[in-house]
Amino acid sequence: MMKPLKFILGPCMMESADLVMEVCKTLAPLSSRFPFIFKSSFDKANRTSLGSKRGISIRQGLELFKRVKAEFGFAVTTDIHLPDQADMVAEVVDLIQIPAFLCRQTDLILAAATTGLPVHVKKGQFVAPEDMAHTVEKIRSVSDAEIILTERGTCFGYNRLVVDMRSFPILRRTGASIGFDATHSVQLPAAAGGTSSGERWAIPTLAKAAIAAGIDYLFMEIHPDPKHALSDADTQIPLERVEEFLSLFSQLHEAVCQLPRTEPLLVS
Repeated sequence: MMKPLKFILGPCMMESADLVMEVCKTLAPLSSRFPFIFKSSFDKANRTSLGSKRGISIRQGLELFKRVKAEFGFAVTTDIHLPDQADMVAEVVDLIQIPAFLCRQTDLILAAATTGLPVHVKKGQFVAPEDMAHTVEKIRSVSDAEIILTERGTCFGYNRLVVDMRSFPILRRTGASIGFDATHSVQLPAAAGGTSSGERWAIPTLAKAAIAAGIDYLFMEIHPDPKHALSDADTQIPLERVEEFLSLFSQLHEAVCQLPRTEPLLVS
């Protein structure tokens, strides 16, 4: 039986309760058609510059997630940056995310895995896909819950990322579920004088290519007014267009799943 494409969706940062609830109210009518996990960050601890906004406190963030779950029934996820955040966050969320910059931090990964929740690890921009097998090994040493490995681009010189589609079958060899971060992959890191810029126009092209490569999860950040977002203003998808893209990407996934399977081409 074909498994539907799953989505991880939400605003980059928990800018306010009003923003989070506005996004959730738009997503609510779509939840019966498209399987998704709601994502937002209570703290953007990896901002480029000291003066950039970081979000709200962990306690405020978790209370807001509780409200989202109670009012909308969504599964929720967020990222952690310190090992001692894992247990507190695990009391509320359904999936723990490890940021790309921290994908090799053993103590952080083990703390997330030890909660028993599924763990979602973004592949670092500086990490070869083959090396993510070591991350999976760390998680598997303490947990048999689902692992998601997500491609989000690789450094290509300064202030630019490229996505190597060969990474998806390589990541698949680990036995983990595979994701693609369609919005962070079009970032131009630190290219806007202390903040990151990006090429939003490229999101659909890369997302469609990743779906054709056989991903399980598609990660997209969305915002009611991206131009005025407090983080990733150049890469978040306008909230008004989220249904359009969920439908498009789901249909493409269905078409890809109907194609005959082919044996890999191996060097003899």
